[in-house]
Amino acid sequence: MISIPRGTKDILPKDVYRWQYLEEEFRRCCESYGFSEIRTPVFEHTELFQRGVGDTTDIVQKEMYTFEIAGRSLTLRPEGTSPVARSYIENKLFAEPLPAKFYYAIPCFRYEKMQKGRQRQFHQFGIETFGAQDMLADAEVIALAIDFLSRLGIGNLSLRINSIGCPICRETYKKVLQDYLRPRLDEFCDTCKDRFDRNPMRMLDCKSKTCQSITKHAPRMIGYLCPECSEAFASLQANLDAMGIQYEIDTDIVRGLDYYTKTAFEIISEDIGAQSTVCGGGRYDHLIEEIGGPPTPGVGFGMGIERLLLVLEAVGAALPVPRPCDVFIAALGQPAMLEVQSVASALRKEGYRVLTDVMARNLKAQLKYADRSGAAYAVIIGDDELATQTAVLRDMRSSSQYEVNLDQIAAEIRRQEA
Repeated sequence: MISIPRGTKDILPKDVYRWQYLEEEFRRCCESYGFSEIRTPVFEHTELFQRGVGDTTDIVQKEMYTFEIAGRSLTLRPEGTSPVARSYIENKLFAEPLPAKFYYAIPCFRYEKMQKGRQRQFHQFGIETFGAQDMLADAEVIALAIDFLSRLGIGNLSLRINSIGCPICRETYKKVLQDYLRPRLDEFCDTCKDRFDRNPMRMLDCKSKTCQSITKHAPRMIGYLCPECSEAFASLQANLDAMGIQYEIDTDIVRGLDYYTKTAFEIISEDIGAQSTVCGGGRYDHLIEEIGGPPTPGVGFGMGIERLLLVLEAVGAALPVPRPCDVFIAALGQPAMLEVQSVASALRKEGYRVLTDVMARNLKAQLKYADRSGAAYAVIIGDDELATQTAVLRDMRSSSQYEVNLDQIAAEIRRQEA
């Protein structure tokens, strides 16, 4: 038997309604903030992620699904921001009124260690705001994430913020951090040793317990911010205070992608154990320029859908379960079966979800299937009903039934449901 690839999961009909509900709620929330949906290809040229995400990151060095075809290197997208930035440049969206505000719901791909809430094909909600330098844009992005989670009934969340500076203040901090780490450089893992000269800040984000113990008391970026970054961080806090959004400053937040500058934030759930981050994001003022566009500030977030579903399960959130079928139409005999198709078509045009028998079962078997389908009503049509242009309408919940004219079935169901 051919089995599903490791690190992927089927989303079965019995579960897909939860995904559809989240997608619709996310769409409504984003549109209420003035964001518009954007859809980008599932694969891009590899250099987009090398230049955008950063060639010192775990994503680029270890986790990307990359292949070559016709002499070009292509990569399944490991994250959503870089493709949206590429589309923003390529389609000259910078010529339209700013800020440009986008949202998306996409599958992403990373070859990484699997654990609860993390697959090699995973799904992500994301938003991006391009063109806004003011920290109010950062606060709005955070507010949208919290608003969305609140609409789902999720509490017990905490917002953690940090500033990771800009190229100017990072240059000073880089030297300070290297001086601190150099005496114990031989004790670091090979990945961190490779990062020491190019991007030592990424060493603070290493998952190795040994590396973490060495960097635990290392100087943090927030103590070396330039005046512009310091002012921006203060402005972010003032905007969050004005919005009534509680937060704590967490100087350990580094973010795993090289394009981040200034604001970095995470929203943490206390209900799902070690994998507690349900949303992460921040500002990236140089990404557009880095991949070939005009200087353009940006800010956004990514939110893992699988992780979000774990939170909803942990808090016992009751998502609305749609009825898979409103009406099942049973037929007795071939003439009745032909009439059933006409009745089913009319009911579907009225907006009802309708099932009919396509397996030539007897009436008892059809009604058993109707019960298992979850249908609220069954319509029974046989030779006698055809002769009088009527049908038997059965309420599957109470088992009561009575005759109704064929052209009055929809009206009668509406009357019963009123």
